[in-house]
Amino acid sequence: MSTTKHDVERLLNKLPENCSVEDIQYHLYVLDKVRRGLEDAQVNGTFSQEEVESRLAKWLTE
Repeated sequence: MSTTKHDVERLLNKLPENCSVEDIQYHLYVLDKVRRGLEDAQVNGTFSQEEVESRLAKWLTE
């Protein structure tokens, strides 16, 4: 399992040399959201495709 520091180092190494601070902040934001989403999925589980389609169908027809 990688650490947050390691993930940030990998991210910085992938970005171009001329990226802005805003670019770095955005990519860190996305990295954090993905990490939190994966942790939430491990703790709370996920929905099946059928369940998602059923929930969206109710939402989109209202």
